[in-house]
Amino acid sequence: MALPSKGRLREPSWALLEASGVAPQEPSERVLQSHCRNADIDLLFVRADDVPEYVQDGVVDCGITGLDLIEERQCGVEVLLRLGFGYCSLTAAVLQEDPANSLEDLAGRRIATSHPGLVSRAFAARGLSADIVTVSGSVEISPRLGLADAVVDLVSTGSTLRSNGLRAIGVVFESEAVLIGRTGTSDKEAAQTLITVLGSVVNARESRYLLCNVPASRLEELVALLPTTGSPSIMQLASTELVSVHAVVPAADIWSLLPQLERCGASSILTLSIERMVR
Repeated sequence: MALPSKGRLREPSWALLEASGVAPQEPSERVLQSHCRNADIDLLFVRADDVPEYVQDGVVDCGITGLDLIEERQCGVEVLLRLGFGYCSLTAAVLQEDPANSLEDLAGRRIATSHPGLVSRAFAARGLSADIVTVSGSVEISPRLGLADAVVDLVSTGSTLRSNGLRAIGVVFESEAVLIGRTGTSDKEAAQTLITVLGSVVNARESRYLLCNVPASRLEELVALLPTTGSPSIMQLASTELVSVHAVVPAADIWSLLPQLERCGASSILTLSIERMVR
């Protein structure tokens, strides 16, 4: 299995393995190869950009990288699992004083990017043509240097764009970290095992275990509020007027859900983190 050796995906990737119980035996930045403590998995630490190539060529069976790098390299790999971190967007941006307000306004202009293949295909799909300038490194400085009229670069918060006097005018591609495998691999069982183990942590991070007490007379009303596809567990309490409701709900919904539960008469509301969850 290939893991990013540096960059924004390195720490979250290692943390995912740690949470899954298959962390490297020697988690050091200088280690290029290691073995997992509790699983028969050999780890190879390489640049995230090189992971798709290593997987395609069979050097490794699977790896963690970004969707943008797969799309850029057009390698023969398949996405086995979306990992829930490394979210970013490949965004077009221009200088604050530039009149452009959309991707269409960049037609025929020079665009600096470290993703020339992806950007060229994305523009062609929109029926647009542009002069793509390949830049590795500090793409954001290109307009100030006169190298290009605009940039297309990975953006997480937008702070780097703003600090360089740029403003976003459109998203070219949405990316996140993914687990990939070689297309047509014969070892489906090993791949599925890894998907299940890592996926159990990804699912757990996106969910919360909710417990609350509610008057039996308002149980149906409360259950209707729960954003869950399954049926919640209902337990009778010592007090015949109350029942306890247990459910797994999306973590993103907790903020809006808690006030609704209170208005529905719920009390003793608890939300707990989940270590692992297999759907």
